[in-house]
Amino acid sequence: MFEVRDYPEALSSELVAVLSEVETATIGHVLHDGFVDQGVRAMLPGKRVVGVAVTLRIPAMDSVLLHHAVSHARPGDFLMIDRCGDNRHACWGGMVTHAASLAGVAGAAVDGPCTDLSEIERCQFPIWARGLSPITTKQLGLGGALNVPVSVGGQVVMPGDVVLADESGVVVLQRERALALGQQAIAMQRFEVDALAQMRSGVKLSHLSGATRRVEEALAKQMGRP
Repeated sequence: MFEVRDYPEALSSELVAVLSEVETATIGHVLHDGFVDQGVRAMLPGKRVVGVAVTLRIPAMDSVLLHHAVSHARPGDFLMIDRCGDNRHACWGGMVTHAASLAGVAGAAVDGPCTDLSEIERCQFPIWARGLSPITTKQLGLGGALNVPVSVGGQVVMPGDVVLADESGVVVLQRERALALGQQAIAMQRFEVDALAQMRSGVKLSHLSGATRRVEEALAKQMGRP
């Protein structure tokens, strides 16, 4: 059985511009939720992309709906693919990579393996997956769902969510929170640049972070000093 729903609204250019400057690890200083399991990792180094979540749930051996979804994808879409627990069959390979690249797809995260790494490298297509497998899906037409709530790497993803992905991992943000989080993260990154300059001039990390003060206060309390 197939379930196909409308594609979500595209992200604003302002939001994409802001989040394109943000590292997922900086978001990790602010949030504890929204992160895809670390086993879903970058297949190419040095990539950072922002896109709107187009969600897909496909059964283990079948990729009919993925071919349909990629063929209807728009520039800026980020495919979040729920593989229903299958970690054996690679649904994403060379032909899908070329189709997604030609469509302007921002990237994809597969909760399972991919294949044809050489084609992914040739296209320089940003994809996150649970490694590689030579065993591929087939065009069987067993069913699936497009643009419904899915689970990717233990993270619930809604169609229209904001996806930020880089070599450290993938984070899914609610659209209404994404801009504020991005602006907060950029401020933190600018602080780090200033902090590095101070460290080069001799200031210690623990003084910048407040760690030394915390340790000294804790030791004083343990010894009963005010």
